[in-house]
Amino acid sequence: MRSRRFCACLFASLLVWNTTHRRVRADEETMTEAQAFIRSYEETVKPLQTASGRAWWDASTTGRDEDFAAKEVVENRLNELLSSPEQFQRLQKIRRGGIKDAYIARQIELLHWTYLEKQVDLSVLNRIASKENTIEKTFNKYRAKIGERSYTSSQVREVLLKSKDTALRQKVWEASKDVGAKVASDLRELVILRNRAAHQLGFADFHAMRLELNEQNQAQVLQLFDQLDQLTRKPFAEAKEKIDRVLAAQYGIAVNDLRPWHYHDLFFQEPPGIYDVDIDGPFATSDILGICKAFYQGIGLPVDDVIERSDLYEKPKKSPHAFCIDIDRSGDVRVLANIKPTEYWMSTMLHELGHAVYSSKYIPSELPYLLRSDAHILATEGVAMMFERFSTSGEWLNQFGVEVPDPAGFTAAGRRMRRDKLLIFSRWCQVMLRFEVALYQDPDQDLNTLWWDLVERYQLLTRPEGRSAPDYASKIHVVTTPAYYHNYMMGELFACQLHAAIVRALDISTDPATAIYKDNLAVGEFMKRKVFGPGLTLPWDELIRQATGEELNAMAFAEEFSD
Repeated sequence: MRSRRFCACLFASLLVWNTTHRRVRADEETMTEAQAFIRSYEETVKPLQTASGRAWWDASTTGRDEDFAAKEVVENRLNELLSSPEQFQRLQKIRRGGIKDAYIARQIELLHWTYLEKQVDLSVLNRIASKENTIEKTFNKYRAKIGERSYTSSQVREVLLKSKDTALRQKVWEASKDVGAKVASDLRELVILRNRAAHQLGFADFHAMRLELNEQNQAQVLQLFDQLDQLTRKPFAEAKEKIDRVLAAQYGIAVNDLRPWHYHDLFFQEPPGIYDVDIDGPFATSDILGICKAFYQGIGLPVDDVIERSDLYEKPKKSPHAFCIDIDRSGDVRVLANIKPTEYWMSTMLHELGHAVYSSKYIPSELPYLLRSDAHILATEGVAMMFERFSTSGEWLNQFGVEVPDPAGFTAAGRRMRRDKLLIFSRWCQVMLRFEVALYQDPDQDLNTLWWDLVERYQLLTRPEGRSAPDYASKIHVVTTPAYYHNYMMGELFACQLHAAIVRALDISTDPATAIYKDNLAVGEFMKRKVFGPGLTLPWDELIRQATGEELNAMAFAEEFSD
């Protein structure tokens, strides 16, 4: 007869076996449910996302009302699918079940954030989409107008870069800013709608929500920008003092009389053209597209097919800006631009094609659809910013057949320009981040006073006396790509860090280090292995650690603007 102890042990073993068996079965069921959900998403949502990308492309390149209407129809349908409470509850159950497979778990996590954002009243989502389209259409069609003459974006840039006529500069600057008055009312309504959606989801406001949905934390981002403020405050003030002296002499006015329209850029986000060389001169007769093709081909990341699909020159009603879009995460990557023979457009095309190579063009096609994208918007911005840096290197341009009479002098001026650019851009990003945080915290405050208070504090510009206009609304990113701009600055930190990592990895001792980016397939291999290869399998902070061996930090950034 078996002992009671034996029976107890047998019972305990059976209990453990049953528990383990049930857990295994539960894990298998969760995995099956997760795979089924992902398949369903790809069958229903993926085609609409592709259609949305194409609709946005059509609307941006034509500016036609019917194309914007078609874009809105697709967006509303997407909102309808993603706002399904039943699907969200199903997704939450899968997520709580725990998934052993890392790729499946990552996809479910990304889907959680995607669906969470849409768990608000469908009418609110559709009103947001409609308002965004209205504002974007206004920006695309707007041209600065003085009297009977209209100015394209490139013509505005040319006046601000070259004219010594202060009165004309002020008129062109003000005319460009007047788009803000046309969209300010719609922007306020849009902010209120976005906040309403965020409140329904339990977030303090839309800005805090958007960062959380992008795996960021508002408090941590603000802490980083506080550190950047301390790091750049003094060197920026010193650089601006030198810039101001040169500009005042050019216009024949006192430094204290300088106003925002004297700084060669609508928002003082780039350095004025005050350097010892004609920075645009080498590009007057250069083939910007040809240089870009040769550059990316030489580092093993050819972009000829992207250029073939792109829309690259000015047209009426076309968006006056520049962007890259991955239509389908299956290789249909395009760039919208408005190329002119200037350093600005050389830099811009290197930048946008940098986005293009960090897309489904070079992210492995073997990755699942949901993971076949860049790790984060700051990561793709960082890659684009790293590649754009070469437009002011005389030695680099010479390698691509661009005639630079004094390459060493051009490069020296380019280095000073880059140092100033890093500092100026850093301070401009402070304005954008802090304005948007305050905008969503209280959209009913005096936003124009807030805007100019921040501009004076961080950019050290003097606000125009007697001007009362919604100049904050003239920056397209505030209205069409909210809670995004801080990623440009974080991307710049990554760009500096990534460049330093490439120089170390390839054991480069040459000066300038930009020489390694000419006909060097090792650069492309490094990028494909360290940056592009993981796609969206890793959160952005892990991707940066893997690519550079360090956390995101400002050390490499500081080295580039230090004397």
